[in-house]
This record gives sequence, C-alpha cells and structure tokens, in this order.
Amino acid sequence: MKKTLIAAALFFITITAFGQAASPVKWAFTSHKKADKVYEVVLSATVAKPWHIYSQFTPDGGPLPTKVAFAANPLLAMNGGAKESGSLKTRHDETFGVDVKYFSDKVAFVQTIKLKGAVKTNIRGTIEYMVCNDSKCLPPVTQTFDIKLQ
Repeated sequence: MKKTLIAAALFFITITAFGQAASPVKWAFTSHKKADKVYEVVLSATVAKPWHIYSQFTPDGGPLPTKVAFAANPLLAMNGGAKESGSLKTRHDETFGVDVKYFSDKVAFVQTIKLKGAVKTNIRGTIEYMVCNDSKCLPPVTQTFDIKLQ
C-alpha cells in the first residue's frame, strides 16, 4: 500500500511538472534616450519556433491582434501609436477566413515618448497577445511592464 501511494505521488508530480509548458514568447522591455526629453520605449518579443505572434493590425474576424496599452502618466506625452519592427508576414488563414499578419522569431513594438518636464519617471502598461503555430493557438496572455526612462 505504501509503495502504491509513493508511486502515485511521484506520477502526479511528474505529470504536473511536465504539463506546465513554458511560454513560447520571451519579453524584454527597454528605453533609449533619442533627444532632450524624448525617449523610445521598446517592447521586444523573441518567439520560439514554430510559434508566431500577431500584428496589432490583424483584421477583424482573425486571431486576437497584439494590443499595447500604456497607463496614464501626466508627465508623459505619446507620439502616435506603437510601431512594429520585424519581419511581417501575411497569409490567408482558412481557419479564420481572413488574411492574417504575424511575426515569427522576433518583433519589437516601439513607442516614442516625450517628457513634459525635466523629471525622472517610469512608463507602465500591458501588452496583450496571442501565439499560434500551424496546428493550435494558446489562450491570450497579458504581460505587464514597468520601464524606467533613462
């Protein structure tokens, strides 16, 4: 009986450990000073093969587009929306019935920000995204970030 309980416990521990897959997306959040009071905030994703992450501009009816949201900060002014930097691919997806836009390997979402005064502050926000491969999609993920403007 004791051996059976130990074997069952080890089995469930093993299943639990291997059942928790690591995310196929790794994020890095940085800022770079471009000019006096002007910064570039970069949200960089490295996507494991064979996964891909969708563009912010994926059409309605398709998979969840990536959404970048910055928390309100009265010390900052945004210059437009976040731009995408990477090798954008477009293909017709039969599952969704639309042309989807996505990135494989790497993508960066870049936002230009201007400080309203000579202050030190951080920029906070979230990036919501979904990844798929050729056979399945993972549930959407919301990643928070807090970047020091330096």
